[in-house]
Amino acid sequence: MSPDGASPTIEAPSRTASESDARIMVPDGTSMTIDTLTTAARDPGTRIEITTEIRERVVASRELLDEFVASGRIIYGVTTSVGGFVNWLVPPSMAEEVQNNILRCVQSNVGRHLDDAYVRAAMLARINSLGRGCSAISIENLEKYIAMYNRGILPCIPEKGSLGTSGDLGPLACIALVGTGQWRAKYDGEILPGADALERAGIAPMKLSYKEGLALINGTSVMAGMAACLVGDTKRLIKAYTLATCMSLEVLKGKIMPFHPAAHAQKPHPGQIRIADCIYRTLADSTMIVQDDEVEKWLRKMASDEPRGLDEQIEDAYSIRATPQIMGPVVDTTLSVQQTVETELNSSNDNPLIVVAEGDAVHNANFHGQYIANAMDQLAIVLVNMCNLSDRRNDRLLDPAHNGDLPPFLCRENPGMRQGLMGGQFMATSLTAEIRQMCTPMSIQTLPSTGDFQDHVSFGLVAARRTRDILQNCYNILAFELICACQAADIRGTEQLSSATKTLHGLVREKVPYFDHDEPMTDYIEAVAAMFESGALLEALPKEIDAYDW
Repeated sequence: MSPDGASPTIEAPSRTASESDARIMVPDGTSMTIDTLTTAARDPGTRIEITTEIRERVVASRELLDEFVASGRIIYGVTTSVGGFVNWLVPPSMAEEVQNNILRCVQSNVGRHLDDAYVRAAMLARINSLGRGCSAISIENLEKYIAMYNRGILPCIPEKGSLGTSGDLGPLACIALVGTGQWRAKYDGEILPGADALERAGIAPMKLSYKEGLALINGTSVMAGMAACLVGDTKRLIKAYTLATCMSLEVLKGKIMPFHPAAHAQKPHPGQIRIADCIYRTLADSTMIVQDDEVEKWLRKMASDEPRGLDEQIEDAYSIRATPQIMGPVVDTTLSVQQTVETELNSSNDNPLIVVAEGDAVHNANFHGQYIANAMDQLAIVLVNMCNLSDRRNDRLLDPAHNGDLPPFLCRENPGMRQGLMGGQFMATSLTAEIRQMCTPMSIQTLPSTGDFQDHVSFGLVAARRTRDILQNCYNILAFELICACQAADIRGTEQLSSATKTLHGLVREKVPYFDHDEPMTDYIEAVAAMFESGALLEALPKEIDAYDW
């Protein structure tokens, strides 16, 4: 957020008729949030504009650097070489050649290209950082960068190979190379040489002077932009899964008392309180969830003068009863990660910084991606823990020893001849095992590089990519639980569901039938996974429960 608390600036301004659908984003360097970046990155119609204030501070930073060079000052990446050649002086007259060579050298990434939304997110994050006026890029080259974005030029960024230590050098170099008429980019759906893409878009290639190549690539913008998208996706998933959880608790005949506010007031973690409140209030009008007085009456009826075992019990298993204590950390960690990512987005994260307010060139290491690497590792861990919970619920829903008189494998019609939902658990269990293995932290995997100059690296983009892959598996794991819960709800009687979970059930039934016969499940699982991913299930969120609104 900006210092005055203003929300990020995306708006629909007054435009000509042909431009009336454009959304304008002003990247002011202080107020970019997860939501605004993600909204813009996934909307090809969003356009960037910069204010007079942004222009003035960019120009002032460049002019200060010009003064330093004119005075003969020695500054890293300006009048020296970089990386393993840090001990070489470079005369200003050779700046263009050196800056272009820096871009060409570090662009060594391999693998499939990052998705378009992640490329836009990276470009937005870099523009936001450059516009803070500490990187000494020329206003002309910043404007060309913005023009590339606005005209839909999407540099091809192979996703593998970033150390994340001097920032995302290789990935950001892909963007910078296109800006200088090199490499290749997607334009109007076609992969073109960078020079051809610029020509078609009517943009003259950048001409780099001292520091500018470094300013374009020396930062955390790719990992931070991708991380922002992943945090937004995770927040949306947690909300939808909390609502799906409510239905699982209902059909498993869970007891409502563990979600009563009185318990959570005594252990006041914000996420725990939020999750408990969502569940307790969402299920307020459910006649399927078990009320405490029902349990009390039943136990009193079975009381005797001698100890005795019962078929029912006073408390549920942890995967039901401890949901707020398990999901609470998922919420709190995700919000903490959000704060970290938003701070990174609104930072000057290259080296050196030409800080007009200080009148100085400040050598630093703001390019290091450890914050994002740590944040993505944390997000990966809570996503896996959410799926661990779902895995246990899936087992309880299908196992007749634990599912509270539901049929084995939720197969009511022709059991034995049919297998019910048994096969879907194979997928969910397999993916759960897979993401557990994927959860090994990347932020501790540092290896030295560049003649031991870059002797501690973050692997922040690798951590973000890994979290992306975990998230994709999560959608399918949680989708199967929701399919099971809907099947069980039909068996028990959907009229007993709460109003919110009844709506949720209806949304799922638009894609997935009640299973009274066996058929392949892949398409159905993937359809519900897509509903989790797109946010379609959020239509069922009860609007009056503010705990869902975060």
